[in-house]
Amino acid sequence: MQLSATPYEERLTTPRSWWLISFLVGVSFALILLPFGTLPLLGGLVGGTAAAAVVASAYGAPRIRVVGGSLIAGEASVPVSALGDSEILGPEEARAWRTYKADTRAFLLLRSYIPTALRVEVTDPQDPTPYLYLSTREPERLAAAIEAARRTAA
Repeated sequence: MQLSATPYEERLTTPRSWWLISFLVGVSFALILLPFGTLPLLGGLVGGTAAAAVVASAYGAPRIRVVGGSLIAGEASVPVSALGDSEILGPEEARAWRTYKADTRAFLLLRSYIPTALRVEVTDPQDPTPYLYLSTREPERLAAAIEAARRTAA
């Protein structure tokens, strides 16, 4: 197995403000349980914060990787030989492809807190997916890694 010439890996982590929101969810639970006493209040604070933090962490867990001739995006794994042209999407164009330009057959790994994206055509005639829409903080690097892996695989 040959690794791509330009390795790429990115985790779509949630913004830091989401961790503050997780704490505020815990505070809300604590205030709800305040009439029942100190122990329920502390339990609400800890439990609510922990539950919200788990949700925030899970939402930011997907990774995008280019390795071994494959693009791995979340649960999807596509050989780079089945991919066509890449289009780097700025914030406005990414929003358009998430909304009115979107194709219901496309694979979307999107996170609203990441303003930029990469749209990659799928050229495999057996695959009904027309393109992959990938939210990424570094679309230029991802496009370069896919192209380098495609050249290496050829």
